[in-house]
Amino acid sequence: MNAEHESVMPSVGTNRFEFIYLTLRNRICLLDYEPGARLSEETLAREFSVSRTPMRRVLGRLEAEGLVEVRHGVGNLVTDIELSYLCDVFRLRMEIVPQIGLLSPLPVTTGLLDRIVKVESDCLLLAANPQPKRAFAQLNIVFFELLMELVGNPSLREILSLLFYRSSRMWPYLMTDDVVQAEAGIFQREVSETRQLLQGGAIAAVGQLRRTHISMALQRLRQLLEQQGRGQNLS
Repeated sequence: MNAEHESVMPSVGTNRFEFIYLTLRNRICLLDYEPGARLSEETLAREFSVSRTPMRRVLGRLEAEGLVEVRHGVGNLVTDIELSYLCDVFRLRMEIVPQIGLLSPLPVTTGLLDRIVKVESDCLLLAANPQPKRAFAQLNIVFFELLMELVGNPSLREILSLLFYRSSRMWPYLMTDDVVQAEAGIFQREVSETRQLLQGGAIAAVGQLRRTHISMALQRLRQLLEQQGRGQNLS
């Protein structure tokens, strides 16, 4: 698997503002920028060859989405990962995600199915990847974005995306490399089951399947935190 999965990075045709926004969001969600990291407007503006004004807009959008915070006298910082809040986000995602197959679902295309098959096969390559946690996080993002191609309701897609990216840092932040292998097997089964449902035209069932897997992920998150001695404050 390539260092950057082709569906994770923004495409060449993306407008400049969106390109910068998606690039920074990916870096945050893949922990290239770790929680607490300072994001300098000036440095980023130089990197992307833009003025500080559009960079300020990008950082403002990331702040509104809960990925960046502004501290007076310090600057723009990547937000910390609050575990109790993370569990709340998972619970909300569970309630909303079944709507994928109910609110104006879009047709399943051959191209979409082919890309889902590729995610399945890429799961098998995680063990050999030199950065398995990062690679797993990449695949998780890719699969989510593929599912969003089924969502025809723009408001639903916006809410699902906001909640997903707020919680997507969980696995690379918490997992050890050995846990990745177990999670990769579970994830591959979810991808395979999703593909089979889509091939059978059961789009409504995809949302329910997704809900089930989010629920199981929440349970595993609680178990992992208990093992690490960090589960005391979880409700």
